[in-house]
Amino acid sequence: MSGTSYSIDFLGLLVAMLMVVAAAAISGIMRMGIGRTLLWSACRALLQLCAMGFIMGFVIRANNPWLVFALMAVMLVAGVQITLSRAKGVPKGLAWPVLLSLVITMLMMLGLVTELIVRPQPWYAPQLVVPLTGMLLGNTVSALAVGLSRFYESMKERRDEIDTLLALGASAWEASRPSIVSSIRLGLLPTNASLASSGIVTIPGMMAGQVIAGGDPFDAAKYQFVILAAIAALTLLADSLIMLMVYKTCFTDTDQYRPIS
Repeated sequence: MSGTSYSIDFLGLLVAMLMVVAAAAISGIMRMGIGRTLLWSACRALLQLCAMGFIMGFVIRANNPWLVFALMAVMLVAGVQITLSRAKGVPKGLAWPVLLSLVITMLMMLGLVTELIVRPQPWYAPQLVVPLTGMLLGNTVSALAVGLSRFYESMKERRDEIDTLLALGASAWEASRPSIVSSIRLGLLPTNASLASSGIVTIPGMMAGQVIAGGDPFDAAKYQFVILAAIAALTLLADSLIMLMVYKTCFTDTDQYRPIS
């Protein structure tokens, strides 16, 4: 299918920014206190997206696997920082577990999608691997932040129950399991909602972007389903893996409950 792509000029970007300014003005009139944050976030997003656009353009033109891996590494490190900054009430020292969880699950899912489903040539095709990494990371980072926050919050709420279970002979894993399950379920909620509403209520970003760029709508739909399936699997795997690595932080070496301050 031959389609027409539509580029956005400077005037278009200005109009888009004015929409954010209008929203911030409404916030100021209603004294909601989020107008300045909204403006700053919009400016930051524009700069970051434009910068990434230039970087991706360079990496795609270079077509060098080492540049692809370097960009992925930077995105993973940034993902760790964003995860820990969004997670509330978590102890210090979780950077390595979060990084390890993201690296293992991301490489596994990228390998499956690129080598078994899409099968690009070359195998490291930057126009596929880099955007795919970004989409998977964006959703996984949010799920991990929510899951970690919920886990430690639940462990605090269940302190008396956990002490009772331990006194009755339960292991640290058995005492932690309800909180682990609760955190994983909460982290999966947005993904489940996206899966259920896609194609009926919403046309997700990747599909919409390909159609706007002139791609075949049916091919765009297939790509979008692959992305959603990968995000669902990756979210569950990453949440489960990080819980296995951090649940012991709530216990001493002798499996006594230790509150996280």
